[in-house]
Amino acid sequence: MSVSIHVQNVVKRYGQTTIIPDLSVDIENGEFFTLLGPSGCGKTTLLRMIAGFNSIEAGTILFDDQVINAIPAHKRNIGMVFQNYAVFPHLTVRKNVEYGLQFRALSKQERDERVEDILKTVRIEEYQDRLPERLSGGQQQRVALARAIVVHPNVLLMDEPLSNLDAKLRVEMRAAIRDIQKKVGITTVYVTHDQEEALCISDRIAVMREGVIQQIDAPQVIYSRPFNTFVATFIGHSNLFETTLSGQELRFTPDYSVDLGALLREGAGEGRATTGVRPEEFCLSTSDRGLVASIAKVTFLGRYVNYEIDFKEAKLLPEQASIEFSQDIGTAKTLYKTGDVIRLAVNPEKINVFTESGESLMHGVHR
Repeated sequence: MSVSIHVQNVVKRYGQTTIIPDLSVDIENGEFFTLLGPSGCGKTTLLRMIAGFNSIEAGTILFDDQVINAIPAHKRNIGMVFQNYAVFPHLTVRKNVEYGLQFRALSKQERDERVEDILKTVRIEEYQDRLPERLSGGQQQRVALARAIVVHPNVLLMDEPLSNLDAKLRVEMRAAIRDIQKKVGITTVYVTHDQEEALCISDRIAVMREGVIQQIDAPQVIYSRPFNTFVATFIGHSNLFETTLSGQELRFTPDYSVDLGALLREGAGEGRATTGVRPEEFCLSTSDRGLVASIAKVTFLGRYVNYEIDFKEAKLLPEQASIEFSQDIGTAKTLYKTGDVIRLAVNPEKINVFTESGESLMHGVHR
């Protein structure tokens, strides 16, 4: 039976080094919840604390209303899927999946029925008599997933489960994992550093940095209304401009500004601000107003063409890897080449404005 998870003010230290300083999060029953962030941000550490593999220096973790801090890992009734599959090489697919049921008080008929059901659910029933060495990486990952779910755990924990697969298999498996999780209805905590993977698979995402959650929300909100400049640049790509805010007017250059209307929160203030514009939030200006830029590099990406651009007047935050504008091939009337000069406008309803310290000034945005 699935449960909700409540992490309250947990702390994790290794010696004198604090990995997670004070973290709280609530994960809903049946939710697909993803921990996303760069390497070393604490996401796997948090997952292992929920699993019972890591100690907790302070704080509390509950499954529903039950405190599990002192409950050993093997008694928490969790299912775990690792990066390296961890299937037994000497056992067939069926024996691998059945393994965890041997330690449950189930009749042979009950075990057989559960195994048959989960083999069909993850679509590996035709491989049940094969050894793992005769399976592809994606098939082995399905075996690991089936073995974790067949014991009917309260919680399913997944640590970078697709990172060892090639690009095509990753796309296939993330769709399969999402479908299986919804069919089974189990509370799932998923760890990844892959932004695209997190966006397409999750009910909600927690973006982490240095052991601190920067924002929790649905994928669409995380992408369209990031809480700070870290989230804006970690999830997808954002071009960051130095701008000036005066009331509802946002000025990029002396000759170009946009009206933000009611998009800013109350009391947003005036003065210098940082503005994030994603590559798809530019459009070609149909007037003499806009930001003049030259094309520095052209990259064809199939459905899109991506341009690295240099702006003539607009000021940009330093140390950005690239400044980009993208066009949809299906709607673009003109494609450009290196050296072309263009004039771009921004979509004021899509861009994001931040304080100089990096926190969002947009209405309704929260951590």
